[in-house]
Amino acid sequence: MGGAKAKSGAMDKEKKKKGTLIWRPVCTQDSSLKEPVIKDATIGLESDCQMQKSNDKVIEVTNAIVNSKALEDDIEDEAMKEKPELSAIKHSLSIQVGASVIRFVKGKAGSTKEKIEKETGVQIILPSSKQNDSIIIEGTSADSVAKASEEIQRVIDEAVKTASFDYSHFVSLPLAIHPELVSKLVGFQNSILGSSDACIDENPDGNSDGDNSEDSAQEQQLGNISVELEVADDEESVKVDVSVRPLDSNAPKEKEEPKSSNKSDLKIGKSVFIKPQTFHLTVLMLKLWNQKRVDLAAQVLKSTSSRVLDALDNRPVFVRLKGLDLMRGSLAKAQVVYAPAEEIDSENRLLHACKIMIDAFVEAGLVIDKDAKSELKLHATLMNARHRKRGKKGRFSSFNARAIFEHFGSEEWGEYLIRQAHLSQRFKYDENGYYHCCASIPFPENISS
Repeated sequence: MGGAKAKSGAMDKEKKKKGTLIWRPVCTQDSSLKEPVIKDATIGLESDCQMQKSNDKVIEVTNAIVNSKALEDDIEDEAMKEKPELSAIKHSLSIQVGASVIRFVKGKAGSTKEKIEKETGVQIILPSSKQNDSIIIEGTSADSVAKASEEIQRVIDEAVKTASFDYSHFVSLPLAIHPELVSKLVGFQNSILGSSDACIDENPDGNSDGDNSEDSAQEQQLGNISVELEVADDEESVKVDVSVRPLDSNAPKEKEEPKSSNKSDLKIGKSVFIKPQTFHLTVLMLKLWNQKRVDLAAQVLKSTSSRVLDALDNRPVFVRLKGLDLMRGSLAKAQVVYAPAEEIDSENRLLHACKIMIDAFVEAGLVIDKDAKSELKLHATLMNARHRKRGKKGRFSSFNARAIFEHFGSEEWGEYLIRQAHLSQRFKYDENGYYHCCASIPFPENISS
């Protein structure tokens, strides 16, 4: 009897224990949520769907797996609300393009820039000053920024092929290092202009072709020339009777004026002449629109030094300038007048050395196709109409060179030693008045034993 009572008491205790055990959900979602989707979740110890009574309380046992999935869905719904913040992250890319190409990326009235922005969904930020040559591209995805960058590069590649994108650098063989040459060329300019100051300080941004000239070796006297000298504003001109002086002060007395040198009206101004301090031979014209390309060009030139010396057989090389020739236009409407250059020993060592330099720049991808296919023609430019102010229609005017060719057409300009090759920058000058030297390589000056 006592044993049965004890057993009954044990069973009551067990039921009481079962009835009071309540399982509550463990909530892993942020406390900022308004209200959990599942308020009470109970886990049965014996069955998934049992109803038990204990102390007047009803415990509903549900499937723990179902409640767990509902909790995960609730958390996922809250996480989705935060996703728009992730899509607002900006991707940015800075491209150094060079100040000279910014205007092409911008386009007329900003049309090119706006077109790229519309097609790729990015924002293009152009530099606010000339000192900054980088463009910033901002977009909501890396893909859109990359597409905009590719389009900008395509615009630049097309722009540099056009004539409106001017040359920035060139490979030159300096001739202005010879003082007698500078003196002779000043005399040449004075003879035509009829002034004593020529254009030593005139036309600081001239020499667009990257050409120059050499000294004269002969003395010559010329007759009078009637010159129509343009004034600085290009709006009026005056006729001046000029006594054309010989290039050398020790020349014999003035000869009789040749019959062919009748007085002519010449439209010639100071700006047409090349600055004497910048005279040179041009090897190759380059369009280097950012510092990265300039640095690469400097490395390329230096890398050719040993091969250039071998091509020159480690011997000095001299050139002779003789007569005049036209590069563009006609005698009546001349645009570029130059002195042809030829190597004195006729071994073509200089041409071979120049070819080595040109090929190296082409292989480095620094030469546009048109120039890469051009045949090298060593020459020293004396006069260039491009250096004048543009006319009302935006065109460069020509000049009458008939009388100049009559008097200087067979001029012996002299023989000169080539001492160096430079990577020269246009529109920038060193203290000696010559173009800024970005890099240089030496040529032999002494005959090797």
